[in-house]
Amino acid sequence: MAENFTTRHIGFVMADLRRIALLGVHLESNAFAPVTTERDFRELCYLEGEAMLAEARRPAPAMPKEIPGFLKAMAESAAAWAPVPILITAAEPSGPIDHTFLVRLLDDMRRRLAAAKPLHAVYICNHGGMTSTGAPDPDGMLYRMVREAVGPDVPVVATVDLHANISDVMVDSVDVLISYRTNPHVDQEARGAEAARTLVELMNGVKARSAFIRLPLAPASVNLLTAAGPYADLINEGQRRMTPDILNVSVVGGFVFSDSPKNGIAVIVTARNKIEPARRLALDLAKRGWEERGRFVKQLTPLSQAVEIALAVGREAARPAVIFSDAGDNPGGGGRGNTTELLAALHAARASGVILGVFIDPALAAEAHATGLGARFSAVFNRDPRGDFDKRFTAEARVAALSDGKCVGRRGIFAGRSIDLGRTAALDLGGVTVAVGSLRKQCADPVQFEHLGLDIAMARVVVVKSRGHFRAGFDQFFRPEQVYEVDTAGLTSPVLSRIPFKHLPRPVFPLDADAVWQPPAWA
Repeated sequence: MAENFTTRHIGFVMADLRRIALLGVHLESNAFAPVTTERDFRELCYLEGEAMLAEARRPAPAMPKEIPGFLKAMAESAAAWAPVPILITAAEPSGPIDHTFLVRLLDDMRRRLAAAKPLHAVYICNHGGMTSTGAPDPDGMLYRMVREAVGPDVPVVATVDLHANISDVMVDSVDVLISYRTNPHVDQEARGAEAARTLVELMNGVKARSAFIRLPLAPASVNLLTAAGPYADLINEGQRRMTPDILNVSVVGGFVFSDSPKNGIAVIVTARNKIEPARRLALDLAKRGWEERGRFVKQLTPLSQAVEIALAVGREAARPAVIFSDAGDNPGGGGRGNTTELLAALHAARASGVILGVFIDPALAAEAHATGLGARFSAVFNRDPRGDFDKRFTAEARVAALSDGKCVGRRGIFAGRSIDLGRTAALDLGGVTVAVGSLRKQCADPVQFEHLGLDIAMARVVVVKSRGHFRAGFDQFFRPEQVYEVDTAGLTSPVLSRIPFKHLPRPVFPLDADAVWQPPAWA
């Protein structure tokens, strides 16, 4: 496999190879979550130089899927090329990046790019939803640094999450910006491959011309699913309108919890060689998005109703099982994975057949391991509360299972990727069994329960600390009509009126019903 990453060099001397630099930063910043530090990145993914290629060769790599997808597509192309791995790092969604670390990181990347010259192209593998403790647009800083390092004539392509917040600097600094098209994100590898094909075109002489429009429309993430709904319709319309003139259409939903001046659904259309087709299509998509802005609002299931549903499903075996999203506490959006509101309500109501997870509480997981399998003890969730939402909750528990938390995802966004939850335990509270983990990660894959021996097919109610990615992991058990997004408090509450925003470009819909959009001057 190592040879595959540097193929297409037989019959060429090294000087003939097109050298493509690979680098990137992945962080989705929730402005209201704790600061993301260097340690957070190094704990999840921090790979320099050749370690990037070694990780990509592993059967279950712990790195963004776009990198293996890019490498595989380039290896299968007709290009005579060589990868130049610079640095890739990623952290779980959390708060703004520590700016001191960001500056050091970008300086390191800049030095590595300079030392790697000559370079013929650059691939930036990026999330795009990052904020910083010291600057408004750290993703833009990354893109500008790359452009300044390699010069104006070297093709640069970037991929971003569809929850990216797009700035003019980002669009202006790269030749093509490619967004995911699926939510849950099951097309990361495909977008990496698309970046490879796009770079080959650019290296062969195609000139990219991009049109960019940002709307004053910043919906919560629950309104940005792509199986159906207004966002799906926009993405599908963009793909339907692809022609030989159009190189890429990206409709980027944004991440409202970043509380950033660059928040808002963004349309980026890139054409081959001439700008007019890009502008026409971008304007059409933006107009449709704005005209249908009222569709980007969703009603959640009240907590009391969710409890009633759980009780009814527990009593009546003929009713189909259900899955609840603890929407206010999504670790995949910066939530801490430790709010007890829904857990306490289900336990107090004596709901049965419930499994819930992954609840992040390293101290409780450690206590369960120390107490031992089968032991009974008084489990204190959030023994030392630190935030506004991590309320203390106590229940008598039996240690039903223990694990080191290491597993490999089998479905959805984690399929084929290494997962590490740290020390984990299944605690049976009597009717409700809780998977307790030590390392924060949203519950988007059945294996996060199954590695503890919990049988999802036998559960009557499954509660996941996840906003939407669980849909791609748990769809083998639950049809869409069996899914409920529960209105719970937390750092990712979809009820945006509860969030103390400071930097959104107001007025913005749906927070401001009187928000107005003006098409760009070129329109």
